[in-house]
Amino acid sequence: MYTFESRIRYSETDSEGKLTMASLINYFQDCSTFQSEDLGLGLDYLKERHMVWVLSSWQIVAERYPKLCEKVTIGTLPYEMKGFLGSRNFAMIDAGGEYIAKANSLWSLLDTETGKPTAVPEEMKEGYHLEEKLDMEYMPRKIAVPANTVQRETVAVKKHHLDTNYHVNNQQFVNIAMEFLPENFAVRQIRAEYKKQAFLDDLLFPFVAEEEKRFVVALRDQAGKPYVVVEFS
Repeated sequence: MYTFESRIRYSETDSEGKLTMASLINYFQDCSTFQSEDLGLGLDYLKERHMVWVLSSWQIVAERYPKLCEKVTIGTLPYEMKGFLGSRNFAMIDAGGEYIAKANSLWSLLDTETGKPTAVPEEMKEGYHLEEKLDMEYMPRKIAVPANTVQRETVAVKKHHLDTNYHVNNQQFVNIAMEFLPENFAVRQIRAEYKKQAFLDDLLFPFVAEEEKRFVVALRDQAGKPYVVVEFS
């Protein structure tokens, strides 16, 4: 597993002094970016070959949220590459070696000139050392949206939502969806199914629903097609 060490910063915590889910996602995202850059398979490599990795789904399970100044290890491992798809685990581990959080993710490799999926090159497969996937309960990628959704206030995509690919970053989608959670809703698991990219000035129409032990937010376009569906439980 590729890892790096860190310490929970004040800027990453909530009003209780604990790591936020958004910051946890950023740690995971940064970890895979560090690995790719260290292997020479990062942003410049992809740009030169007109390729980009786009996240298709997240499953993140948090056993707890670490406190301010706590020392942690963040790790990632790719465990499968098939066709245009890549599967990758993530983990955050405390100083005692216990798992704080685990995650599973599915990524799609796209050709930036055509916007269509492209097969993972052999040199990329060889560069990433595939490992055994983590021991965790793997949930389906597809998320069922309840019929009894309620439309909430529209969100306009701003510059701060965008990443280096000029679309809404996956963490920003989750952060937007979390704004619609009920007060004091304790999130242990997040599942996110990404359907399409959103760009500057696009409008996101949130449709939310609460069921027993889970809360679902679908961020849709004006035609009703989802950009992302996020389930909190």
